[in-house]
This record gives sequence, structure tokens and C-alpha cells, in this order.
Amino acid sequence: MKYDIIVPALIAFGVSVILSPIIIPFLKKLKFGQFVRDDGPESHLKKSGTPTMGGLIILFSIVITSLFYIKDHKEIVPILFATLGFGLVGFLDDFIKVVMKRSLGLRAWQKMLGQFLVTGVFAYYIHAYTDLGTTMIIPFTHKVVDLGWVYFPLMFFVMLGTANGANFTDGLDGLASSVTVLIATFFAIASIAAGSGVTPITCAVVGSLLGFLVYNVYPARVFMGDTGSLALGGFVASTAYMLQMPLIILIVAFIYLAEVLSVIIQVVSFKTTGKRVFKMAPIHHHFELCGWPETKVVAIFSIVTTILCLIGILAI
Repeated sequence: MKYDIIVPALIAFGVSVILSPIIIPFLKKLKFGQFVRDDGPESHLKKSGTPTMGGLIILFSIVITSLFYIKDHKEIVPILFATLGFGLVGFLDDFIKVVMKRSLGLRAWQKMLGQFLVTGVFAYYIHAYTDLGTTMIIPFTHKVVDLGWVYFPLMFFVMLGTANGANFTDGLDGLASSVTVLIATFFAIASIAAGSGVTPITCAVVGSLLGFLVYNVYPARVFMGDTGSLALGGFVASTAYMLQMPLIILIVAFIYLAEVLSVIIQVVSFKTTGKRVFKMAPIHHHFELCGWPETKVVAIFSIVTTILCLIGILAI
């Protein structure tokens, strides 16, 4: 048995569980409470004031665990950078929302610029300090293709799209955590199969999210906020690139994609026809307004992700 696979998950879980009862009261004391949209489901109004920015717990757990392994696993570095970089953008967004009381947080161009800069540094590191080149694995075929100059523009699209997909998914108690812990588990399995050095950080994310879920499941005592959701999106995208399988995101993180597409479809439909396709977007709110309890939406989305991750294993 490879204890170096299990130990990072246990360390991160322990750190997450221990930090949560320390950080949650601290966030409450600072009044870092969740802002709830007036136009959202009425059932969510009771969530107002629940501590947000709990993504700090996830990030601390990942960083502390990674420090035990980073010396012998340099492949962790770019993933950790992307996770923290996107998390910083999310933190600034959360800080402006809950502390400065500006409900929209960072302006769209500011958030995009921050994500663009983080992706740019990640892309440079891939190019200058790894031997990954500009290749990627095609799912189900085991073929490796060289994309040439297309590789890096595509990387910006994938990184930003995945991060914002994770951000849109964070709308119900435990939803983003449950979906992403399954995706992280898939990447842990994929990294083990590939003999990659990124395994410790994938396991650390699994452990940190399991610990966070203790306090984030319905009814949530803390929300991850953009600090957590953008960080997790950055983790998923950067890990996929380090394993040379960004296309696998379309399968295992399909829920992210569905959330983003539902928002795009809703906006385009309303602006062009004046009609809405969904009762509310992102799509998890649509199912809520169709009468599904919040816990059922989380359970179904998690089941779908589990099945897709199993399919993903067949694809690698």
C-alpha cells in the first residue's frame, strides 16, 4: 500500500477539520457574512449572514499539506500557484463584497485581468520549466497530439472557463465542495496511474474538501465564497494541464460546464427574445424552482459527477 497517497489526504482533512471551528467564529466576528441576491430563490434569504470566505480553510489545508511534499514533488508548484492565484482573485472579490459592502465585488474587467495574469504566469512556467511541451492526450484514444501555437490560447480559455464554472457551481450548501471532491479524487487516481508527481496535491484537495464539507453540508455553517470556488477551478484546470489531459475536464467537470452554459443561454435568450429558457440561472436554481429540495440537487449533481468520473477513468 502506498501510504504517501493516503497520508496527504489525511493531513489535509485533519488540518481542515481543526481549522474550521477556529476560522468560522473569526469570520463571524469580523462580520464576513454571505450576501444573498434579492432576485434569488426566497429560501436562500435565510442564508444571509452565514460566514463566507471559508475558502481560506481549504487553501490553508492545501498549502500546509503541500509543504510536506513540495521538495520532492516539484510538479506541485504550478498547481499550487494556480490554486492560490485564482484564490487570491476570489478573496479580493469576497473582501470587496462583504467588507466594503459593494455587492458586485470586483468589476468584471478586474476579475478577468487577475485571472488572465495568473494564467499567464502558469503558462510561462509550463513552457519554461517543464517538458510538457504543447501536447495533450485525447480521451479514449491514448493518442497524444501537439497543438503547437494553439496550445496557449486554448489554455487561457480552459483555465478561465473552468475557474468561472466552479464559481457558478458554488450556489447551494455543499454543492461545489461535493462536486469538486469527486473531480479531485478522479485526478488523484489519474495521477497515480500516470506515475505523476502531482499526486500529493490532488490528495490534499480531496482531504481538505472532505474536512470542509463537515461544516459546509446543508445547513451550511460556512460558505467557501469566491475565495474557494475560483481556487478550486484553478486547481482543476492546472492539474488537468500538468497531466496533459485538459480535454478530460469536459467529462469529469461537466457540471461546471452546464452551470456556465445555463447562464450564457439564459442571458442570450433574454436579450434576443425577451424570454428565459430556465426559471433561474445557474441551472441549480432552475431545479430548485422546479420543486427539488436543495439537498436533492446537490445529491443528483454529485451522482452525475461520480458517473462521469468513472467514465473519465475509462477515457485515460
